[in-house]
Amino acid sequence: MSARTDPSTAPAEPLSFTATAEQAGERLDRAFAGMGGLSRSRVKALVEAGHAARDGTPTTDPSESLRSGARYTLSVPPPEPATPLPQAMDLTILYEDRDLIVLDKPAGLVVHPAPGHQDGTLVNAILAHAGEDLSGIGGEKRPGIVHRLDKETSGVMVVAKTEAAHQALSTAFAERDLDRSYLALAWGTPSPVSGSVEAPVGRHPADRKRMAVVPRGKHALTHYATERAWGAACSLLRCRLATGRTHQIRVHMAHIGHPLVGDPVYLRRTPGSAKLLPPAARDALLSFPRQALHAQSLGFNHPITGRPLSFSTPIPPDMAALITALDTPESP
Repeated sequence: MSARTDPSTAPAEPLSFTATAEQAGERLDRAFAGMGGLSRSRVKALVEAGHAARDGTPTTDPSESLRSGARYTLSVPPPEPATPLPQAMDLTILYEDRDLIVLDKPAGLVVHPAPGHQDGTLVNAILAHAGEDLSGIGGEKRPGIVHRLDKETSGVMVVAKTEAAHQALSTAFAERDLDRSYLALAWGTPSPVSGSVEAPVGRHPADRKRMAVVPRGKHALTHYATERAWGAACSLLRCRLATGRTHQIRVHMAHIGHPLVGDPVYLRRTPGSAKLLPPAARDALLSFPRQALHAQSLGFNHPITGRPLSFSTPIPPDMAALITALDTPESP
């Protein structure tokens, strides 16, 4: 019996055409755009990846000008599976039942597959850990991500295992019917030492990879309280979210002049308050490789039973080391 090829994974027939005199000078990617339903950006990526040829000779320049009479081909590989693959990883599970998992996410772990992070994510790890127990969400056997932490933010997360739990938890997060707090090390000491920041958050007008306080942004409210302060140099803040905007705490603290220690996006220059610290502590804080932000606690009602649940985790070792450095007196 001959093997049969799965049509979903079989490569498509190469796209091809012979350039006419009228097409001479047109960009290669523009000429292929629309053929086979491909967008120009998709064509550009395929050309740069080496899937195009002119008269049988590979070309990787999407802007190449067509030559009259030349034969151009573009091979279109089969799409990669959209469903993330299970990947075993060590996870710190705080609680698990048939409906959900609560875990302590480490800094450096991406939550969901995305361009640049197609694997090695929390979703991949959950699929390996609880794949057989996932009853299906949105027609796929996958975990339900109801909230996210930035890659370099550590702390408590809840993940749904069933459709019913996913819907109920999504509603709870949307309606803020839960309690969650974060610990953050920020430069300087806010005045007042406890208060709220209410400022709309949206995409930065000049840098789409950043968020910012902008007039037409979404309503955002952060409550903060100073847990500890090291003079006017640095403070440990407890932040509670009344809304859940992207990078909200990081944006709001930077907005009031107290960016988070180590923040690679919103700490734009060396803060003046760093000069108030002893050299060893100053060096430790200035060289910290991530935003010093930890989702310390999360409380919510169980999405199925309604039972109150509450979880907390200690501050992670790298942030604890910063506090130790701040507490260590300078040697005479």
